[in-house]
Amino acid sequence: MTAILDVRGIGLSFGGLRAVSDFSLGLERGALEGLIGPNGAGKTTIFNLLTGVYRPHAGSIQLEGRSISGLKPFQIAAAGMARTFQNIRLFGDLSVLDNVRIACHLRATRSMAAAILRTPGHIGEERAILERARQLLAIFNLEARAGEQARNLPYGDQRRLEIARALATDPRVLLLDEPAAGMNPQEKRALRSLIDLVRRDFGLSVLLIEHDMGLVMEICERITVLDHGVTIACGKPAEVQSDAKVIEAYLGAPAASSSGGGQP
Repeated sequence: MTAILDVRGIGLSFGGLRAVSDFSLGLERGALEGLIGPNGAGKTTIFNLLTGVYRPHAGSIQLEGRSISGLKPFQIAAAGMARTFQNIRLFGDLSVLDNVRIACHLRATRSMAAAILRTPGHIGEERAILERARQLLAIFNLEARAGEQARNLPYGDQRRLEIARALATDPRVLLLDEPAAGMNPQEKRALRSLIDLVRRDFGLSVLLIEHDMGLVMEICERITVLDHGVTIACGKPAEVQSDAKVIEAYLGAPAASSSGGGQP
């Protein structure tokens, strides 16, 4: 199969600090893969490279066969890749509904003149956007809170709203940056089901950064492990879990000297 997201040898330095070195990834259509590593390993930096926040100093990034290296974030979103953030970045003063409606407008086709003149085409498109936003809120069990300010939602609901907003851009690839961060066990169980639903019903390829190893090992088909910006392992969950370099990166000691063999 041809990878929908094909990343080859990208790198990034900040002055003399090498943040990411020779990172490659082939995310297949419909796949769900994990990107893990200790704190400071470079995981979010890679998401920032993939989504145009940073420009890679080396290598290439292709989405559905098209180079997106060097494009701005809004151009990459329009090309079909959306993300959530480690630290939630909702429009807190706007309503839950408007957070999703704004994202839907990425695919709007009517001109500014049509909006000013309130043409029938513009009115019809706005009606369709409103309906789409309400459908997404219903999928995420947020429809009853549509009129509330986003900042007033409980933490778990804010996480779900951020995913709903990302889906409103109609992506083919979804990047989730620590979606389970700050969630309680019940919310994490609901998140597992939600990620499965999103992947299946929306036909997405998903790349997941997550520190909850139980969640990663349970839902990801393949896992790439970073340490200090370098890929140290890549494979199926069971393979990665028993990899000596991975154990050393997480435990801070060679695998042979760790008493339990444990898991990362």
